[in-house]
Amino acid sequence: MIRVVLAEDEHLVRGAIAALLGLEEDLEVVAQVSRGDGVVDAVTGHGADIAVLDIEMPGAGGLEVAARLAREMPGCGVLILTSFGRPGYLRRALEAGARGFLAKDAPVERLADAIRTVHRGGRSLDTDLAADAMATGESPLTARESEVLRAAEDGASAAAIASALHLTEGTVRNYLSSAITKTGADNRMSAVRTAREMGWL
Repeated sequence: MIRVVLAEDEHLVRGAIAALLGLEEDLEVVAQVSRGDGVVDAVTGHGADIAVLDIEMPGAGGLEVAARLAREMPGCGVLILTSFGRPGYLRRALEAGARGFLAKDAPVERLADAIRTVHRGGRSLDTDLAADAMATGESPLTARESEVLRAAEDGASAAAIASALHLTEGTVRNYLSSAITKTGADNRMSAVRTAREMGWL
């Protein structure tokens, strides 16, 4: 029996997935959590073999949780199940240690097979997303440019971003200008949107 922890912040979605997986003879959903910061405790407490994680959850995102599980509990396979089917997310998920990546609208049979594949030590990836990720390539943004764009997402001024990140205003403006150029955007908010759409942030 493959023991699964399911982490999804939408109650109805989580319940439906758990119910469908429960119909599989070799799968058992041993815990359901609604917050990313509850996953590690659930995996530990229930001796889970697989963690199925949403990307965006309160407490901690799925990519952050995947990286933590890879470091602290490498015996637990990680599969990302998400509505954010963006190439950048797939690449970042793999870098975080996930071995599976599926869209939420995939058939439950596909999810069950993916769980089995990851449990065997293999990879199970959405083929269209994998092709898009290869065609798109890696994020052109540096770590610092990404950090500055994230800080600018809520409309913060260059001065506020500089203060928060302990940089000078000129340095912040340079990073923003570079990020705008690399994303082909017209302004900082357009750069944020493009980077989000590509899964680079």
